[in-house]
This record gives sequence, structure tokens and C-alpha cells, in this order.
Amino acid sequence: QVQLLESGGGLAQPGGSLRLSCHASGFTFSNYAMSWARQAPGKGLERVSGIANDTNTYYKNSVKGRFTISRDNANQILYLQMNNLKPEDTALYFCLRHRAWGLNDPSDYRGQGTQVTVSS
Repeated sequence: QVQLLESGGGLAQPGGSLRLSCHASGFTFSNYAMSWARQAPGKGLERVSGIANDTNTYYKNSVKGRFTISRDNANQILYLQMNNLKPEDTALYFCLRHRAWGLNDPSDYRGQGTQVTVSS
């Protein structure tokens, strides 16, 4: 069955960095677009970044220039490099699989999430 396992979250200071990883299994990773989404306390789920292939990516405006999404199709891993973290980046971060190859296709699976807390 499809499994998405996030890791790499933790506590970071403002201006610091974290790299999130999502290990995917149970499907052919390279055939699907993938995204990262986050949910802060009391707020809804928002997509932060997505990737179909190396040239087709999406970033929420507030993370552009700070976050970089990438994927390792051979090892079925999705990454999110987060630099210059801000307190407003604090949230539970989820890895999402889209139903097909396009970033506009709806997501159909989500991992359990990894907590990111940015605080001094």
C-alpha cells in the first residue's frame, strides 16, 4: 500500500535551516507529482511547494527564495530544504502524493507529518 513517511522536522532558530525528507513506498514514485503542505495550529492545510519534474515546480509566495523542493526518483525520496526559517513557518508539515503527474491534479495520499517549530 502507499506509504509516505516524513522526517527531518524539529526546532530551529529564526534564520536557521532544516531539511525535510519524505520516503515513499508502495507505488512508482517517478510517475506522480508530489507536494509539501503544512498546517499551523488553528489554521487550514496549505500547500507550500510541489514538484512534477525538475523544471516544473511550485512555491507558495511566502517561501519563494527560502525553500527548495527536490526529488530522488531512484530512491523514492522527496525533499524540502528550508532556509532562513521564520516563526510563521511553524507548522506540521505533510508530504502529499498527487493522483497523477500534474501539479494541478488533486492529492490522494498524505503522510503523518513532521513538526517544524521556529523559535528563539
